[in-house]
Amino acid sequence: MENKREIWMDWLRVAACFMVMLTHSCEPFYLGGEGSLILTHSDAVWVSLLNVLSRAGVVLFVIASSYLQFPLHYSTGEFFRRRAARILIPFAIWTVAYALVWGEPVENFKSLLLNFNYAAGHLWFVYMLVGLYLLMPLLSPWAEKVSKKELQVYLAIWLLSTFIPLIRHWAGGPATVVYGPSGIPNTADYPLWGEASWNRYGVLYYLSGFIGYLLLGLYFRRFVGELSWKKTLAIALPAFFIGYAWCVQGFLLRVRTDTGGVFPFEGPVAFAAVWEGPWLNDTIGLVLMALGWILVFRKIKDGDGSPERPYSAFSRRVLIPVSKAGYGMYLSHLFVLVAISAWLRVTLGLGADGILGVWTTPVQILATALLSFVSVALCCTLVQRIPKVGKWIMG
Repeated sequence: MENKREIWMDWLRVAACFMVMLTHSCEPFYLGGEGSLILTHSDAVWVSLLNVLSRAGVVLFVIASSYLQFPLHYSTGEFFRRRAARILIPFAIWTVAYALVWGEPVENFKSLLLNFNYAAGHLWFVYMLVGLYLLMPLLSPWAEKVSKKELQVYLAIWLLSTFIPLIRHWAGGPATVVYGPSGIPNTADYPLWGEASWNRYGVLYYLSGFIGYLLLGLYFRRFVGELSWKKTLAIALPAFFIGYAWCVQGFLLRVRTDTGGVFPFEGPVAFAAVWEGPWLNDTIGLVLMALGWILVFRKIKDGDGSPERPYSAFSRRVLIPVSKAGYGMYLSHLFVLVAISAWLRVTLGLGADGILGVWTTPVQILATALLSFVSVALCCTLVQRIPKVGKWIMG
């Protein structure tokens, strides 16, 4: 089994773990105070440059899961038994841990009946992933037989759906922010293509969001063969940088609109909800960046191809163990990251007034992500090795 590993997938999952931590390391520099807080214009620029760079992390996890699991390799019952042990049990353990440590435990456990703990907002990912797993058995018979052209048509329709958030913003004018029972803000949707106040299920409702990344993983597995480095870079670089520039400029334009270029700026969290619009997971910019990442990662090789040496020593001792612990790292990392981020902000100061001037913010962001990644990777790989117990904690 080990000899059948596709090592580029291990690299992709480890990189996705780091990207998630880099994303969360950026958040204190535009989320704070009343909810939204940017101290300086340079902070806004650094947040956009570094946060967008890492924003494809979550969708890469989904693509990896699709590539390895879809269509199903075994019966539906066996699939759900394996996924429950791998996904749900560690999720339950860490959900309880966050509920006990962050906030008021009694209230946290009450709210868990309806949704995840908002103090540990990254746990939304598991709910989405479980939803995709519920669809996989239904789509697997089709996925086994679908032709390349047919799948391309569905991917094209999905790509159209990734423009919807941008069309809503353009057609609806300045975004209106509404609050749900949780107090978490959402931009009000401008109705499109069959949607109305009494109907949310427009023409692209069922073929939008993360279902497209499920299909993208399937497409790469079945229909994308070996590409030369020249062809890989000819596609990957333009796709990545167009998506990257799109997201960076979209964030900065929205910040400039709301702040008028005057800093520090502080306001309700609704502002941040609008600023994040261009880099949400269901937008074209993220799709283009994810495409670039996948194409490049697929070129990674390891070992010499022989049965005696399928992997390098680094892969055996570091890469593969960290990759296997990746899910546990995702679940647990905020405990470490929040503490490291707070320590660095006290040690180095804030914004342009910090001890490194305008470089204080990027150094804090990158140092937080790197220190968190190394610390969490070390802890999680060690915990995972605990006999009988480790796999239930880390997945």
